[in-house]
Amino acid sequence: MNKLCVILVVILWSVQAHSQQAYFVDGYHGGIYGHYPVEWKTQFIVDQLTKNPDWRIGIEIEPETWDTVLVRTPEAYHQFAKLAIDKQVEFTNPTYAQPYCYNISGESIIRQFQYGIAKINNHFPKVDFLTYSVEEPCFTSCLPQILKLFGYKYAVIKCPNTCWGGYTGAYGGELVNWVGTDGTSILAVPRYACEQLEENSTWQTTAWINSEAYLKACRDAGIKHPVGMCFQDAGWKNGPWIGSGKEVKANSIYVRWRDYFENISIGKTDDDWHFSQEDMHVNLMWGSQVMQRIGQEVRVSENKIVMAEKMSVMAHLVNGYNYTQADMDEAWRTLMLAQHHDSWIVPYNRLNKQGTWADAIKRWTDQTNNITDGIVEASMRSFDKVSAAAPNQQGYIRVYNTLGSERTEIMNVLLPREYANADLELWDWKQNKIDCSVEKEGENIRLFFEAKVPPFGYSTYGIKRKRIGKNVVSGGEKVNAPEYVVENELYKIVFDLSKGGTIKSLIAKQEGNKEFAKQSGGYALGELRGYFYEEGKFRSSTEAPAKMTVLRDNAYEKKLKIEGEIASHPFVQIVTLSEGDRRIDFDLTINWKKNVGIGEYKEQNWRDNRRAYCDDRFKLNVLFPVDLTSPRIYKNAPFDVCESKLENTFFNSWDQIKHNIILHWVDLAEQKGDYALALLSDHTTSYSYGEDYPLGLTAQYSGQGLWGPDYKITDSTKMKYAIIPHRGKWDKASIATDSDKWNEPLLSSYHSCAELESKSFVDLQNTGYQVSAAQLKDGKIVLRLFNAEGDKTQHKVTLGMPLSSVEEVDLNGNCIERKKIEIRAGKTEMIVSMPRFGLKTFILN
Repeated sequence: MNKLCVILVVILWSVQAHSQQAYFVDGYHGGIYGHYPVEWKTQFIVDQLTKNPDWRIGIEIEPETWDTVLVRTPEAYHQFAKLAIDKQVEFTNPTYAQPYCYNISGESIIRQFQYGIAKINNHFPKVDFLTYSVEEPCFTSCLPQILKLFGYKYAVIKCPNTCWGGYTGAYGGELVNWVGTDGTSILAVPRYACEQLEENSTWQTTAWINSEAYLKACRDAGIKHPVGMCFQDAGWKNGPWIGSGKEVKANSIYVRWRDYFENISIGKTDDDWHFSQEDMHVNLMWGSQVMQRIGQEVRVSENKIVMAEKMSVMAHLVNGYNYTQADMDEAWRTLMLAQHHDSWIVPYNRLNKQGTWADAIKRWTDQTNNITDGIVEASMRSFDKVSAAAPNQQGYIRVYNTLGSERTEIMNVLLPREYANADLELWDWKQNKIDCSVEKEGENIRLFFEAKVPPFGYSTYGIKRKRIGKNVVSGGEKVNAPEYVVENELYKIVFDLSKGGTIKSLIAKQEGNKEFAKQSGGYALGELRGYFYEEGKFRSSTEAPAKMTVLRDNAYEKKLKIEGEIASHPFVQIVTLSEGDRRIDFDLTINWKKNVGIGEYKEQNWRDNRRAYCDDRFKLNVLFPVDLTSPRIYKNAPFDVCESKLENTFFNSWDQIKHNIILHWVDLAEQKGDYALALLSDHTTSYSYGEDYPLGLTAQYSGQGLWGPDYKITDSTKMKYAIIPHRGKWDKASIATDSDKWNEPLLSSYHSCAELESKSFVDLQNTGYQVSAAQLKDGKIVLRLFNAEGDKTQHKVTLGMPLSSVEEVDLNGNCIERKKIEIRAGKTEMIVSMPRFGLKTFILN
């Protein structure tokens, strides 16, 4: 090729590159709770769409918003309804309250979509949902599977204009196949590898306005159809974000995402992005008291609501019980609102005249709890029926298991006062006498016994008062020694009271007498440690001696109370060991005398890239130095478990965020050895870990944070956590199952008359599956299974009821397959196969 030809080629390539068409996706984000000025906004959107026929928008508006719009601006509502199915508009995120997703349960994510889609379709019946796109980091690793099961075809994994709380990792080019935890793939636009974080910003990527620098970076990366994005806050009075008519920035063309995927983009790709939960670079005010309370309130309600649904299924099958659907819908509604992303990122913002987001979350979760407690109680009371009492029985205890695997656990049951000062005998449902113990605790009479309960079912136990006796009075023994040893058949634990009640030795007897407590490194197991920046130094609970009281010491349960100090502030920790249970429970309360600053330093400017609340080593932590060789972190996420690839969790600026979130549990496991320690938390928060720094659970931050508020200590810090020393990888060790047991404890009810019986309704024994949900709907039972710990081979699932048919359905309720079933002895059997972290939903007729 001669020189002239080369010059012409270069010129032609340059002209083509610089004339490469750019695209932009505009839209609105928010709602009646998250900024939607109802009196003018809907009419404004209608007017702008009419005025700018080339404009296209994505709608990410809280579905409940349309209820208010219909009432307060009906004319604008009806005008918008006509445009809702127009080529100018696309609904991209129907979730009921726009949750972050990574910080709540997988089942909650499903309900957010189900209730949100139903609400939108109630207002706009012809609206469909093809593309998931959001303006906050509302992503998590299991979404491809969930989206596909709702009928989605496309997803967008970027949020260019609202990255305060984090952002996804940068990866790939024009399109990727977003591969989820179970292997499901969905075509997606990523945050391009060339899409950098915006300079001099702590909330944007370069894709927010289609700047020339951004588009050049896209061209240089070989992206043929570069696209930018901004979903505007619904409270903003802007029309087309980057101009209109001939004034559109970089001559960009406004598009809907579905049109971009189907008519503009390259359309397909061979680039599979196996998205890890650690590709979620997200950071909230972990450790602040307001965040602790929010996380705990949401967790309690998440647990209660799925247990209430499961209990109602059992009661329905046995007694024909049905809850009022409107009640359950309201319970989910208020829980979903508490999961709103603004609940977590701006808890101190005022939501309405009744107070802040944090105030609203308390009201919402209280409402959920009141409803679900009522449903559980009604389900149990439905068993109060006249029946022939078993011989010699004077009372009955029914123990319920909402999980799909058999459980043998110690029960601690509150008895009626009539059992005071009585020696008792206890029989199981086969009328075999079993051991028990009765203790008086203040005014309460407690019965301890080992209950064996079948999968997703219940067992009944009969009580007989043998003679008048005297109950053992529990607790009260003071320990006057520098060390105290507590021991059962699983553990021998030495508490060092001279160093704040920390654990000097933790020997797991049935794990080869392994010593888990690390004796070197300068940290102690169970130590409270943090940087008190007003004092300019780290403070530790080991600095002051602790007192110990033995609250309970019987054959079934050991319960200890440790009273110590951290920087002169008193704390109380209750430690519980139950017979046969490898989980060790801790209940921590720190009674702060006043607000103190805890964190890396006193923050001055909340817009700084460098942030005081990022590096969790400086927050108050509960530390777990354990004697493990080259361990690695595994952590659960919604419908996922992630093997961490991080060398450490340490970062101190917005542009260097690392994923350090504990949803339900993390597991620190040897890679070449066989030992591990699992840590369970009662709320979503952060953890810390790195070379020469032990696993730490964030307990307290106090100081300025996002948007400048002072996240003060205003009350006692209260949190529960648990540890499980074990052998084997998390799945072989059934850590996910143990976490479920902790979150869904066995329930019990007392009956003066009952049948001695044991029933199982869903048996997932030896499958590795979990019952994600079991609920009543339209006279049928909806059962959703999740493969938490199993493999992809075929497994037999036994349903303790004769069924006429079983349908596998998607998350919209559409039939995927009519299952082949067999009826044996009044039970239904079916074969199920799904990959690890897979989901399947069945309708039982």
